Amino acid sequence: MTGMGVRLVVVDDHRLLAEALASALKLRGHRVLAAAAPVAGAAELVVARAPEVCLLGTAAPAEPGAFDVVARIKRERPQVAVVVLGPVPSPRGIAAAFAAGASGYVRHDERIEGVERALVKARAGETAVAPQLLQSAFAELLNPAVRQDDEGQRLLRLLTQREVEVLVRVAEGEDTRLIAAGMRIAPSTARTHVQRVLMKLGVGSRLEAAALAARTGLLDRAVPIQRGTRP
Repeated sequence: MTGMGVRLVVVDDHRLLAEALASALKLRGHRVLAAAAPVAGAAELVVARAPEVCLLGTAAPAEPGAFDVVARIKRERPQVAVVVLGPVPSPRGIAAAFAAGASGYVRHDERIEGVERALVKARAGETAVAPQLLQSAFAELLNPAVRQDDEGQRLLRLLTQREVEVLVRVAEGEDTRLIAAGMRIAPSTARTHVQRVLMKLGVGSRLEAAALAARTGLLDRAVPIQRGTRP
């Protein structure tokens, strides 16, 4: 990375993802003032820390009010650039982010170098969005296609209710001991459940599982399901 690192805060509704992003960006020379969850508290954090850029993760960019926090940040700290990190969005999702005042939109599955480029461009006052993302959005707007089977729903169908709960706990940053205690099972059983979740999702680590679940919207579907299974 050339030039001075970006001074930023990282927020996501899933703390594990926020902290993982913050760690990766720190290693690349950026100054992370805070990494926090949930997104709802981003405005207060930005006002208190006054970063150059706020990196804001969202799993549901097309939901009504998804970017209210961006609009509030721009009202209270207009000099702070906001870069949204989200799933492959609908055109409405991209439009809503920029309408609220975002300076950039980066896909959840982008490499860290791509996230970094977006942060630097946003700090410089430029729009940070991949041309192909805009092209695909315009193409969808002009030629609306039948939506394919939802990936999050497809993945959710692969998991048992027990495995859904394990995935949610993994995304919340719980280790094997906490998962076992929370679910009232042996640590060895918890480890087995985690390995099955990783295998079914086709990923190699807990962090990858959490990122995939957030990116596809699986976590948002899973939380109400698994909460209903807890005593």
